[in-house]
Amino acid sequence: MDENKQKIIESKIRGTMAALEKNHIRAYYAPTKADAVKLAESMLTEGCTIGNGGSVTLTESGVMNLMKNGRYHYIDRSKGTAELQQAHNADVFFMSSNAITENGELYNVDGNSNRVSALAHGPKKVVIVAGYNKIVPDLTAAIARVKEIAAPANGVRLGTNTPCVKTGRCIACGGPMTAGCSSPDRMCVNYVVTAYQRTERIHVILVGEELGY
Repeated sequence: MDENKQKIIESKIRGTMAALEKNHIRAYYAPTKADAVKLAESMLTEGCTIGNGGSVTLTESGVMNLMKNGRYHYIDRSKGTAELQQAHNADVFFMSSNAITENGELYNVDGNSNRVSALAHGPKKVVIVAGYNKIVPDLTAAIARVKEIAAPANGVRLGTNTPCVKTGRCIACGGPMTAGCSSPDRMCVNYVVTAYQRTERIHVILVGEELGY
């Protein structure tokens, strides 16, 4: 990456980290995907129970391979509802975030809602891994990011029969936060804004590379 562009990205990441810390959300910087895996590994103990939310970022970063390397008790969410529920009792829950604002807020939209519910309450520790491309100026930009980038891409990935798959953007772009389609495959069901935490559960690893949607 161009050195000048890298400096701008790092400055944005550092500013966002400071805002997260102000909101009592622990933040870490990983210049590369490999660094992100090392940071994630440092937050685990051998044999601990791990769950995760659906995430392209976890796969692209290599964190998914870390979780499945046999040193931990990995709860495989693909096996069904029981596993999704078990993940709420995990020692560590990994996920990404749909957007992270420069004000230090986490913005997440979910269909099954196991991811946002685990973020809000349950697992002893929640580790969010996010590329710098998830950083946005504010919640208005976060809403737009989901409607114009994350939801359409995830719809294609998951094979949903939603308007955003056909048009490349939510049919309610520019509308209220929760405005969207009426498809039974709708992915945008629950909307969660994490503005502060009163515990020590949530940890955010910001990566200096583009990851996920």
